[in-house]
Amino acid sequence: MLSVLRVHLPSDIPIVGCELTPYVLVKRPDKSVITEDIPESAPLDGYFLRYKWYRIQSDRKVAICSVHPSEQATLQCLGCVKAKIPITKSYHCSPKCFSDAWQHHRVLHERAASAVNENGNEEEEIFGRFNGSGSGVINTNLTGTQANSSLANGATALYPAAVTQRGGETWFEVGRFKTYTPTADDIGHVLKFECVVVDAESKQPVGQSSTLNTSRVIPAPSPTPRRLIPVSGVEMPGHLDVDGRVSSSGTFTVLSYNILSDSYAANDLYSYCPSWALSWAYRRQNLLREIVGYRADIVCLQEVQSDHFEEFFAPELDKHGYQALYKRKTAEVFNGNIYSNDGCATFFRRDRFSHVKKYEVEFNKAAQSLTEALVPSTQKKTALGRLIKDNIALIVVLEAKFSNQGIDNPGKRQLVCVANTHVNVQQDLKDVKLWQVHTLLKGLEKIAASADIPMLVCGDFNSVPGSAPHALLAMGKVDPMHSDLAVDPLGILRPATKLTHQLPLVSAYSSFGRAAGIGFEQQRRRLDLTTNEPLFTNCTRDFIGTHDYIFYSADSLTVESLLELLDEDGLRKDTALPSPEWSSDHIALLAEFRCKPRTRR
Repeated sequence: MLSVLRVHLPSDIPIVGCELTPYVLVKRPDKSVITEDIPESAPLDGYFLRYKWYRIQSDRKVAICSVHPSEQATLQCLGCVKAKIPITKSYHCSPKCFSDAWQHHRVLHERAASAVNENGNEEEEIFGRFNGSGSGVINTNLTGTQANSSLANGATALYPAAVTQRGGETWFEVGRFKTYTPTADDIGHVLKFECVVVDAESKQPVGQSSTLNTSRVIPAPSPTPRRLIPVSGVEMPGHLDVDGRVSSSGTFTVLSYNILSDSYAANDLYSYCPSWALSWAYRRQNLLREIVGYRADIVCLQEVQSDHFEEFFAPELDKHGYQALYKRKTAEVFNGNIYSNDGCATFFRRDRFSHVKKYEVEFNKAAQSLTEALVPSTQKKTALGRLIKDNIALIVVLEAKFSNQGIDNPGKRQLVCVANTHVNVQQDLKDVKLWQVHTLLKGLEKIAASADIPMLVCGDFNSVPGSAPHALLAMGKVDPMHSDLAVDPLGILRPATKLTHQLPLVSAYSSFGRAAGIGFEQQRRRLDLTTNEPLFTNCTRDFIGTHDYIFYSADSLTVESLLELLDEDGLRKDTALPSPEWSSDHIALLAEFRCKPRTRR
């Protein structure tokens, strides 16, 4: 007969919305060991596995710290209670926790007060609901009965005959499958998983059941909402939220986001991030919530693993009205790990755009053509070893289903070309980075020459502001004396005068530096004053700086608004990315654009 040797969970801490899949080790009569599921519909050797999940509730209610969700709360901010800020955000595990988090926490109070002062009623944002005002006051020593009653969670079982009283505890049966996704009702409670071998003929359990208990379920942490700020200085009517669109019929929004591939999210690289928050089961749900919450018309993602695209992002975003396009990095012999291919994914809302054409740029193929034409045969192997890095770009031409052209151009098609790329990461290959960017821009020039079409160039360029790739994008040329040009062992960048393009590209976020008005001072403090680019879009313990950009054609598009930038107040004290709140080591960039009316020819 079958016997269960062991059950365990990859992560000790269950989080609301993140699927739990226990690891079940089963021994067969021939002594072989398997881990595959054995459902009743497909018994093995005359047996199958039966699963049950329980929520264990006791008389003692537990409040969870909003900053350290694996810790029990001992303090409550009375200002949050008075302001009617979500109760879960008011709890802290210690006075030091509350003090350290105050710079971040006070933003909740300020926005709650602002919502009342400006609107006189409730205001919705992406991750929270605020409709009052208050100050930071802490309440000491929460007891079980003082915790908010909402933390007791619902007592309605999902399955019949699911309530069992055992030793002062109540077990609610909540699942009958191997996997289980914790809900808000589970917050603060321990979950129990039970697995037993069942005879397929008699339907009776055989032997003892194997069980495990989780730690207490914690809510999924959520960051302070990021507002969409109009760069014209005119106050936007409301904030970006999940319930209503902010863009008018003649504008559209574009999101660019490196989501951090799971294959790169190693515990040794991001040891400062709790292991449960670094797990893909958690990060994928948190990333999805964030991406969907922005409600962008066009979404450009980088570092999307091919299996994650096919099995998760494409089907999940399809539910929210997005059509998906994908380009995987090319897998050549020079690729370091063929098992972790990632790539670029571009999504667009079907109700706002239709797909016209797709171009795929493989820098490996361009490298082979370049070496055939310019590199002596004796150096070809060395040249290919330097140039072939498997990076790609995905270019999509879309047609808008809206128009702001007016009666002068009735029926005129409004096209937009969106490039999504991830440039090579190796910092010592400055020549390769610049060559990849130049190759992409030359391809876009050909598209622009064939049609009157606005251009958007998005992605992770792994190049800081002021670098040669950034200069080429932003200024259309590279200074022949630029220090980056000193690294050119293959001679592919000479002469420097060829490093140009004719696309009128401007960085969207530089609009914060050009915007006038007192309201932009905070955003300008988050810019590099030399380049007007964000101080950072990538923030780890080892690096903080800007690698991500959204460039646009300034002759045919104008920037209407931008998603606000983060600073040390937006990231909790002593925190790098990824974190429980932000599930990538990059931050998302989002810009709202308007097409300029065409002049009649």
